[in-house]
Amino acid sequence: MADKEKRAITVKKEEDMSEWYTQVIINSEFVDYSAVSGCVVFRPSAYFCWNAVKEATDAMFMKAGIKNAYFPLLIPERFFEKEKEHIAGFSPEVAWVTETGESKLSERLAIRPTSETIMYDSYSRWIRSWRDLPLRLNQWNSVIRWEFKHPTPLLRSREFLWNEGHTVFATEEEALAERDQILGIYEEVTREYLALPGILGKKTENEKFAGGEASYSIEHLLPNGYVIQGPDFHNDGQNFAKAFDIKFINKNNETEYAYQNTFAISTRELGAMVMMHGDNRGLVIPPRIAMVQVVIVPIYKENNKEQVLAYSKKIYDALKDNARVHLDNRDDYSAGWKFNEWELKGVPIRIEVGGREMESESVVLVTRHDMKKSSFGFSGISETVNDELNRMQKELYAKAIVSIKEKIKKVDNYEELKKAISGGNVAQAQWCGETPCELKIKEETGAKATNMPFDAQKDVKGNCVYCDKQSKHVVNFAKSY
Repeated sequence: MADKEKRAITVKKEEDMSEWYTQVIINSEFVDYSAVSGCVVFRPSAYFCWNAVKEATDAMFMKAGIKNAYFPLLIPERFFEKEKEHIAGFSPEVAWVTETGESKLSERLAIRPTSETIMYDSYSRWIRSWRDLPLRLNQWNSVIRWEFKHPTPLLRSREFLWNEGHTVFATEEEALAERDQILGIYEEVTREYLALPGILGKKTENEKFAGGEASYSIEHLLPNGYVIQGPDFHNDGQNFAKAFDIKFINKNNETEYAYQNTFAISTRELGAMVMMHGDNRGLVIPPRIAMVQVVIVPIYKENNKEQVLAYSKKIYDALKDNARVHLDNRDDYSAGWKFNEWELKGVPIRIEVGGREMESESVVLVTRHDMKKSSFGFSGISETVNDELNRMQKELYAKAIVSIKEKIKKVDNYEELKKAISGGNVAQAQWCGETPCELKIKEETGAKATNMPFDAQKDVKGNCVYCDKQSKHVVNFAKSY
């Protein structure tokens, strides 16, 4: 185990969030760097969090009628030629396999950057009639995207884990109706499991998915004023159907192209979770996805060691069926060192048990998010722990909501926009809908159009914040990861 000095957080979150973030995720043993640039190791705590998100999302997909499948990791180069706009958006990121052993391949194989091309080749063979629709498949996998020079673990990794939903419908109306269902699932998962609020909205034409008709996203606003894109949904219209010949015979015995959607949630959520909830002690992991929800730390002297350990085991036995609990009975570390370690790892509840607690049949309970220390009787300890875990989950989300509201600034002119961005905020502005204005704002302020929030479009009025033409949309501008 690393020594205490190496595991310390030496910078404050509010002073250098980038360095703080790196120290927290590495020193807490959440993730680690690997020998491959831009690719990280998900250590057990991080992988448990991801599995909790995955399982919750997957259960909701299944309930919605979406089925899981798996398609190959390697994609023939010729498939990428079928949809020019799509591959143009991904071409800088694609890693290629060109040889095996001593032999050159006759055709390059792409390592999956996304699966549209390999999946839709199969779809074109499987779909023949309206009776074959809707086809709603999902796969959980990893993808490789290699374009960027400065990767950030979890937030911008060259390999990441995600889901790929790829659905096909007979009518445009059915395809469009799926948007709110899927975004609703993602919003529930991010809220109830990660305690992350999100800003739901439509992407601008410039920011939409390559090859799609329209893109929608849940954007997470972080404490430093940066935004990171969370789960997304893309309405692809008939673009891929025409490129991959996905046709069917409708009820009138006519041949027509199908309508398609794609959607995803990724391990980027874990990075957003760390940045949102973590503090200067380390990680703060929401209880519903924490690998260890409760850690019991015995505090004893030689003359009462066996008795305190026995009482600690009694507490463990009372909790183990209803919570993910760990008894830290290591002899070679002090209680204070253990407190620091479990705080760094973000464990939601710490239970301290000493001679006084043993004699009074009580416990001292510390909640990680607010470091509140309380004393409770042993009787009803399972219910007490459950109540405290629920309180922490709700309060993490409530605190994050307040943070978002404080950092969204409605601006009426370009000077106000620049001031909001330079102050580490999101600028919510009127926009004419034209890409040149959007790109000029990004060039001059470093802030991009993250999305056009659904709940702000009722306030479209007046003129574009940049060019003064009639406004068509309300858009959020922010610096982003």
